Amino acid sequence: MTRILLERKKDGTLVSCRARGHAGCALCGTDIVCSALTVLLRTTMQVLAETDGLELKTDYPERGVLSFSVGCCSSNKLAEVCLVYAGIFLEKGFDSLKKEFPAYIELEKRTVL
Repeated sequence: MTRILLERKKDGTLVSCRARGHAGCALCGTDIVCSALTVLLRTTMQVLAETDGLELKTDYPERGVLSFSVGCCSSNKLAEVCLVYAGIFLEKGFDSLKKEFPAYIELEKRTVL
């Protein structure tokens, strides 16, 4: 099972995300749930990394673990909007996958200051 922790502020702004574990829907390298989660996470991280005014910190300590945290390091309104949309994008994507594959994803959503 893949365990995901998605942290957002009260206004919806993305703060961090952590995914850990193999979904177990199929063998490593052929698991569609893991593939879908990876695409969601990597695409979000790439967009955030390429957005001016954001600071992205990533961690890949081992295979099957990916985490990142993000924050605004300027008063760039586009960066702030990007963080809200990134949070929505991830939440909707995770919710959709969890609904379709409930036995393979554990999703915890946390509101932080």
